[in-house]
Amino acid sequence: MRITVLAGGVGGARFALGLREAARRGLAGLADARIDIVANTGDDLWLAGLKVCPDLDSLLYALAGVNDTDRGWGRAGDTERVNAELAAFGVGWPWFTLGDLDIGTHIARTSMLQEGASLTEATARLSARWDLGVTLIPVTDDDVPTFVETTAGDSMHFEEWWVRTRASEPAARFVQRGIEVARPAPAALDAIRGADIVLVAPSNPVVSIGTILGIDGIRAALADASAPVVGVSPIIGDAVVRGMADVCLPAIGVATNAGSVGRHYGSRRDGGLLDGWLVDPVDAGVVDAVEEAGIACRAVPLWMSDPDRSAALAVDAIELARGLRADVAV
Repeated sequence: MRITVLAGGVGGARFALGLREAARRGLAGLADARIDIVANTGDDLWLAGLKVCPDLDSLLYALAGVNDTDRGWGRAGDTERVNAELAAFGVGWPWFTLGDLDIGTHIARTSMLQEGASLTEATARLSARWDLGVTLIPVTDDDVPTFVETTAGDSMHFEEWWVRTRASEPAARFVQRGIEVARPAPAALDAIRGADIVLVAPSNPVVSIGTILGIDGIRAALADASAPVVGVSPIIGDAVVRGMADVCLPAIGVATNAGSVGRHYGSRRDGGLLDGWLVDPVDAGVVDAVEEAGIACRAVPLWMSDPDRSAALAVDAIELARGLRADVAV
């Protein structure tokens, strides 16, 4: 079986870990499953001459088991001597901390890109250092940095808006510069077209999944895919699990609740994204409304607090997908 996941950073990484855990345990017939993760690149930036890919790196480090689980970003046990030197020279963003090991990743990636590798190729070479158990694929090899236009009339890179200002200025809209000419990475299209099941991780619907869907050709590939598409809500009890979806959703007129996000993605039957949608039992009251919108909806535990629960959630997503398409092979 081939499973393709559309994912952002931290939430996507937790879901990917759960799916990999289910496969390693052989749950739900997943022992031989091939797992492809198509990752958001809208948070990417060039900083101090280095190509930084926050979501790809969050996925990479988490799957490699070297991520800093306390801070939620970067490498475990990292130091910041190089970052301090850059700040002393007035280079980079002093409020955007990069650890020394993290900088090593960015230097390696930038060197590969400068030698002519695509971002897909560079990601594969970085991933080869560890046994990830999945294939990481950037949604596009082109630069599509996300900028936030605030209600006060300011414009800044998404990372500046979130890290430096802590989203203190409400967002009016999010703009991925260059997205109108960006093309999907060939490997990303292959992962979608060749999938038996497509899963949408509990990632930010606006700047993570929204960016993936905004790349020309991705929506069409999903619409044409024979695989069922099942998503996992990033909202539990009208609150975000992690991240900043609650300060992003108002910019696109979507309420911060599991039902509204599911209906925002829409039913594939009606030209949207989803065939199925998982919400937490605390949000069971939205199931009927989501199903009325043409999306099969189930209420299952969504908290990924340990490997057992994360694996169980992955199995729930797979089982819903199988129920939507009876010919999905084990």
